Amino acid sequence: MRKIFYLLLIPALMLAQEQTKPVEGLRDNPPKVYALTNVKIVQSPEKTIEKGTVVIRDGVIESVGANVQIPSDAQVIDLSGKVIYPGFIDLYTSYGLPKQRERAQTQQVGFQQQQAETKKGAENWNPNVLSSKLALNEFAPDQKEAERLRSQGFTVVLSVPQEGIFRGKSVLVMLADGKAPNDVVIKPAVAQHIAFIRGFGRDVYPNSLMGNIALIRQTFYDAKWYASAWDAFSKNPSLQKPEVNSSLEALQSSLKGEPVTFEANDELDFLRCAKIAKEFSLNAWIIGSGYEYRRVDAIKNTGYPVILPVNFPKPPDVENPDDADAIDLRTLKHWYNAPENPKRLNDAGVTFAFTTYRLENPAEFLQKVREAVERGLPENVALSALTLTPAKLLGLDKILGSVESGKMANFIITDKNIFDEDSKILQVWIAGEKYDVEGMPEFDPRGEWRAKINNDTLNINISGQIKNLRGRVRSGNKSVNLVKVSLFDNNLTLAFNGDSVGIKGIVRISAFVRKGTMEGYAEVSGGERFVFSAVKISEPRDERPRQLKKVKFESIPVTYPDGAFGFSKLPEQPEYVLIKNATIWTCSERGKLENADMLVHRGVIEKIGKNLEAPKGAVIIDATGKHVTPGIIDAHSHTAISGGVNESTQAITAEVRIQDVINSDDINIYRQLAGGVTAANVLHGSANPIGGQNAVLKYRWGLLPDELIFKEAPAGIKFALGENVKQSNWGDRYTTRYPQTRMGVEQIIRDAFKAALDYEKAWNTYREESKKKVLIPPRKDLQLEALLEILKGQRLVHAHSYRQDEILMLLRVAEDFGFRIATLQHVLEGYKIAEAIAKHGAGASTFSDWWAYKFEVYDAIPHNGALMEKVGVITSFNSDSDELARRLNLEAAKAVKYGGLSEEDALKLVTINPAKQLRIDKYVGSLEPGKHADFVIWSGNPLSTYTVCEQTWIEGRKYFDRNEDLKMREEAKKLRDFIIQKIFEVKSSARPQPQFATQPN
Repeated sequence: MRKIFYLLLIPALMLAQEQTKPVEGLRDNPPKVYALTNVKIVQSPEKTIEKGTVVIRDGVIESVGANVQIPSDAQVIDLSGKVIYPGFIDLYTSYGLPKQRERAQTQQVGFQQQQAETKKGAENWNPNVLSSKLALNEFAPDQKEAERLRSQGFTVVLSVPQEGIFRGKSVLVMLADGKAPNDVVIKPAVAQHIAFIRGFGRDVYPNSLMGNIALIRQTFYDAKWYASAWDAFSKNPSLQKPEVNSSLEALQSSLKGEPVTFEANDELDFLRCAKIAKEFSLNAWIIGSGYEYRRVDAIKNTGYPVILPVNFPKPPDVENPDDADAIDLRTLKHWYNAPENPKRLNDAGVTFAFTTYRLENPAEFLQKVREAVERGLPENVALSALTLTPAKLLGLDKILGSVESGKMANFIITDKNIFDEDSKILQVWIAGEKYDVEGMPEFDPRGEWRAKINNDTLNINISGQIKNLRGRVRSGNKSVNLVKVSLFDNNLTLAFNGDSVGIKGIVRISAFVRKGTMEGYAEVSGGERFVFSAVKISEPRDERPRQLKKVKFESIPVTYPDGAFGFSKLPEQPEYVLIKNATIWTCSERGKLENADMLVHRGVIEKIGKNLEAPKGAVIIDATGKHVTPGIIDAHSHTAISGGVNESTQAITAEVRIQDVINSDDINIYRQLAGGVTAANVLHGSANPIGGQNAVLKYRWGLLPDELIFKEAPAGIKFALGENVKQSNWGDRYTTRYPQTRMGVEQIIRDAFKAALDYEKAWNTYREESKKKVLIPPRKDLQLEALLEILKGQRLVHAHSYRQDEILMLLRVAEDFGFRIATLQHVLEGYKIAEAIAKHGAGASTFSDWWAYKFEVYDAIPHNGALMEKVGVITSFNSDSDELARRLNLEAAKAVKYGGLSEEDALKLVTINPAKQLRIDKYVGSLEPGKHADFVIWSGNPLSTYTVCEQTWIEGRKYFDRNEDLKMREEAKKLRDFIIQKIFEVKSSARPQPQFATQPN
């Protein structure tokens, strides 16, 4: 109850002077009661009073309605013809906070030394975790910025710290001028804010998106542990005291329901943020990117509200055909579709509130919102996104968000419907204090006036905006510009050079404006004053830009992904598909079958043989003269990774996961489908002795990242040996991280596994001993958990390697710790120790014929793959390249030339063999009954350079068809032309750019 009472007191007290500060001099206690009458009142998105009165007392709305009794002590303001709206609320700004400091690109050791020297308080070990920061402690009102935001209708904003990944807690403030921070703050701590950024540079963890996500997850797990550790210590003080950590302490309220915002950079980031929020049951708001329409159903399914920017892109430069060719269809479509983003979110039932965030020029904010309304967003929804929705998200809709009795007197006054293109905001009221935007004088001086100064009769024309008037004086056929025109309240000041119109010297006029008349005095050269009077003879002409024909935008369907070659829906999975009369390369014991048929039932191979009968309704493909193979599997890929392939800041980063950063929209997926690739082992880079967790993908083009994951594939992880991990090829600047030698690589791997065993022991001890007494639980460590999975045989190791000595070292380390290496990647000296690799049971995934591209590869030979295969090592050829992956069938063919493998055995290097290495051969890699229907139809022998891939199928769905591809190219060309023509149409009817009421210095 106290909390509610406090919130209700805020409006009445907020804009008073600091209440604990002694009064200096005389007390100032002017009456603050106003009655705004004869005005249209849009109380809320769903409630409007066509003509009514708003009574304000001490910053609070006392009453509002059509028949309100006006208090005797009220100052009455007639607002005939005007409209009142609730004040806008922006939930993501940096208002009043210091600008983000530039981060030095220091080396990690130097940075850590600096941190050790200057560290104060009980902060987090990672400089990106600033969760204990309070924006309140750095906030200072900014009068100029407040005026700019008020010019767009804002009365209240959330000020958010802008540094770090965990950025700290925001403060909710009013945009009032001339006040101390104490007086404008509404709520001192609102939400914890998290962003996906690269941190402090290349050497400070994290420097990749996957590392960013791992740090966020680990930090929340640490916060949970911190609470349980201190709870246990309070119950059993004989335990070793846990560390004090202000950043983890600050996250306790987030784990208990205080809002947490995540800043997403695109629609896939949104889904990544939502996964983290769900993992920790957070009350999350997602800061949008403007791309949400591309995956609107998935975003709806997260259930999280969006703080939505209106950062619609400017029309691209397409006047030069060469420049236009460089702009891809995806970019063109975004220009076209972005203004419909709010409408599509609303149609899907997604809750959102508008923000100025991401706008280069916040003065365009209202224009952008109006553009969204033009493109189909209902006005009431737009108003709610500016007022009531953010108030509800804040939990302050009892005092903010609408014009109702008992709420703060925060509202705006406009000259007409605020969503009309030429509507103007005249005033903004904040807690009962008014701020002019366009200004609202009692009488408008603009128009044509007939004036008298002594015996001289002049015509004075005044035009422009109220806050930026201009004019001209005419006498007979002589005229001159006014050099000064200004209006304060109803006092008008004019100045002009009288010599040009027959009056000697400069003429200065001060006059009081009434309806249709002006009275005052004019001072001429020599200081003589004369009576000045004027009568309005005509109203100002409409100075608005000529209304050009509005550009009509027909809705363009979104494809998945939204660009060239995207699908409008998931490819169909026919109940039956029958391939007839093909040469089928089964890559199984059955070998190659001529003139054979293959029957697929609901995505699974049912039969392979000759003269198979087609079930009723089956899709029949005549493959006479064509070849059918299993889908190609790339055992070493870096395709479809967002935000960096390497988390290179630390030697061991087993906690980072490729599955967190899959880019399902990567065009290379489609291009590789066009080369017959259906699955890939997507790996972390080779910067670390123990890198990140891999993800085995099926290339289901058009689906979401999680839907690409090969669910049946065992978990894996990337290890690396050689020059990369000891940084010998990183340059002098990056030679500070341990290890720096091959000896050190072995030791850090051994040390990590010993730590994982100690971790397991600690948990076992805790589980047993905590039954008897209160203990502090071990801290959940995502890195050690992954390493423990390796030791338990639950996670496969895929190890980047070149030299024979290092390969033997890793095999021995694995044997010492009781596990087996799944695959040695690259393994270019594998031919030297093939028997040892076979004895260990490791697979070998190598290049067909790469050699001598760096020193540790000088002994590579193109016969490497065939030699290992012949001694019993399960061998595959991989791409390690987006481009090479499109031609893996031809890479396989090289094993026929270099090593003399049969054609069938050569094809196995990119089909069944990588499937065995990834432990997915039960499902894919060969064409056999019961396996997934992942297959490719080729125009001829798949090992021929003259052959092209005609169709690629995954689980009985056709994801690539060469004929369809050619049609899609033509459709894309037409769509590009349509959008480019629309860009020209928009540019030819361009509106003038809005300006702030007051421009920045």
